[in-house]
Amino acid sequence: VFAFCCPTALAYTQPSRRSVLASASKSAAAAAAAAALGGNPNSASAAASATAVGGPRVPLEGSTHGFPLASFGLQVYDDDTAYRLTLTALECGYRNFFASVLAGNQKGFAKAIKASGIPRDELYICGTVLSNRARGEEAAFLKTKQGCQENTNAFAYGDIVKLDQIMLDYPGGDADSIRGQWRAFEEMKKEGLVDTLAVSNFNARQLDAILSMPSVTKPVVNQLPFSVAYHPPGILDYNKERDVLVQSWSPLSRVLTNPTYRPVLASIGNEHGKTPAQVGLRWIIQSGASFCTQSKSKDHFSEDLRVFDFELSAEEMNKLSQLAAA
Repeated sequence: VFAFCCPTALAYTQPSRRSVLASASKSAAAAAAAAALGGNPNSASAAASATAVGGPRVPLEGSTHGFPLASFGLQVYDDDTAYRLTLTALECGYRNFFASVLAGNQKGFAKAIKASGIPRDELYICGTVLSNRARGEEAAFLKTKQGCQENTNAFAYGDIVKLDQIMLDYPGGDADSIRGQWRAFEEMKKEGLVDTLAVSNFNARQLDAILSMPSVTKPVVNQLPFSVAYHPPGILDYNKERDVLVQSWSPLSRVLTNPTYRPVLASIGNEHGKTPAQVGLRWIIQSGASFCTQSKSKDHFSEDLRVFDFELSAEEMNKLSQLAAA
């Protein structure tokens, strides 16, 4: 699913392309989401809306609209590549986007959003701030505040004046630094520049450094490595106990290339008419998490989104869960 492909000659500025993107049919996505609702009642998909383009959505506290369980996470490449891949993802149906400052291409992403013609209220856009090296509450606050402004400046290239979510790429080095980071995020929210706040790579103790703050705005998402190949005991539990949704930032890492895992995923996929990648992503959804794909080809974008129209059995889920322990 992470395979590279040669850039195709797509005419992004043609009115017909813009029209196709803006009026993408919702019927297929609705059918897929409805099927997903028939899955595990304890999974994130059970609470999802069955009417959204880009797959089921789950409600997040403070969000004006639901969070799509499938997201496209831009990787490290130039703005032109970010522009092209964002338009491809939009055409395939993605409506949740993770545009990290670490990728260095937020401007290219923002310009693609503007060019697409997709109504802003259909999209869920998340930016990030990197401020984990600042030490002490005040230093972390100032560095994070600077990062918030940098996000605002970059997304302005696409006339994006308000984000759906802002995320800390990494936690500060101690509790005081984390609280400083979070204070800057809360200030951004109070200014009306973002709806929800999120974290990445936080353990339970680091989450509690935030939750112990008085009258705090709670984080709603924790982006973590989580996959068939890597799911240490308790990783979902400590987040769920704090009402935090896990989003996998490496959903297929070491899964498709592993000679032990791949045949098992392929065998299960054959029973459902699905690929090994789709089985791996479906396992994440039914486990109660969401995922952030890193595809670079149109075929793989579409493949990764077609995971809401089938359900793994309890036996299949258990078989996949046990692979990492083998």
